[in-house]
Amino acid sequence: MNVRALAAKAIFNVLEKGVSLSVALPEQQQHLTNGKDKALLAELCYGVMRQLPQLDKSVSDCLSKPFKAKQRILHQLLLVGCYQLYFTRIPAHAAISETAEACRQMKFDGLVKVVNGVLRNIQRKEAPLNTDNDTLKYNTPAWFIKRLKSAYPESWADIIEQSHQRPPMWLRNNQLSQTRDQYLTLLAEQEIEASAGDSDDAILLSSPKDVMQLPGFAEGSASVQDGAAQWAATLLTPQADELVLDACAAPGGKTCHTIECEPSISMVAVDFDAKRLERVQQNLDRLNLKAQVIHGDAADIDSWWQGDKFDRILLDAPCSATGVIRRHPDIKWLRKNSDIEELALLQQQIIVHCWKWLKPGGTMLYATCSILPQENSQQIEQFLQRTPDATLAPIAQQSSADDIGWQILPGQNNMDGFYYARLIKAA
Repeated sequence: MNVRALAAKAIFNVLEKGVSLSVALPEQQQHLTNGKDKALLAELCYGVMRQLPQLDKSVSDCLSKPFKAKQRILHQLLLVGCYQLYFTRIPAHAAISETAEACRQMKFDGLVKVVNGVLRNIQRKEAPLNTDNDTLKYNTPAWFIKRLKSAYPESWADIIEQSHQRPPMWLRNNQLSQTRDQYLTLLAEQEIEASAGDSDDAILLSSPKDVMQLPGFAEGSASVQDGAAQWAATLLTPQADELVLDACAAPGGKTCHTIECEPSISMVAVDFDAKRLERVQQNLDRLNLKAQVIHGDAADIDSWWQGDKFDRILLDAPCSATGVIRRHPDIKWLRKNSDIEELALLQQQIIVHCWKWLKPGGTMLYATCSILPQENSQQIEQFLQRTPDATLAPIAQQSSADDIGWQILPGQNNMDGFYYARLIKAA
């Protein structure tokens, strides 16, 4: 099927059905065999998600009346057409004709002229995209802008700008296979330009690569993991023979990295999502690592664990994911303002329950891929106030000793937005 038609279907599933793009896109890519077509499909879907308000305004202004019911997917198709006209090098005539053909393939023959007419109208106008309000100017929901202005009054606009950038590709060297310097040499031999990151195993590629082009990837020499996420295992500092829990483990990158850092640990990896938990086992298998993988709820450890308390717990809590919008731009449109308070309550429940299962003298590393204080510093501050046997251990990378945890903002040292707080339980 026409790439534009597949893009419209994927975008429809995100915007109308609430499916994440990481699920909706592969569902449509499976209908394609050509690598360039798959790449174009991804470009169209991600591009529309990044520029959605402006594209939507442009399309809506050229429609005499909105599409309804089963025809609604044609609105998404027009977004795809509009994106091509403004943001790609595809010649206008080709973009319009291919999008019109997609309409025909989707069995809307009677509306091909409408699709063609709207796109030709947009092309003729050659008008700049509308920036009349903050949502249009920043292609970001008003509620999120308001929260960012409150949390980061000096830098909120830069945070949004960074969140619109295309993300770099980070690798995590498997220190059980070779040193980072050795892997950098292997990459150089394959003419893959790369540099060392700040954490011990991090490698930043100059440009993204297919993983099968990476030396030894299938054998477990390296993994794909953002530089910010790689700090988890380093900050958790697992020690020999300890019992360690990764409380929200899927898809397993941090689980595997923690074992790579200290192979003698007994690792328990649990997640509430059975489907995503399969990815944990797949990652363990590729890296030839062992862990006890359990389908369970981190807020109800009592129901699935009868063993000893844990020496260390990594709690990468469910969150708004507002720090990884550059990788998942659909987050802006799938999240609602009310989600933040609901997530903060869930995080509170999980951290309190996990704390019960931490040994005296043990370490809990709280992490999120959020940049909102309600889920991060405020969450930890409230926990410390309620928990007499909890102490916050400073993290060397914090910008100030007075900070509650370490907040990484999108784009900082080329990393995603992330938050870490290290808590020690009184002995």
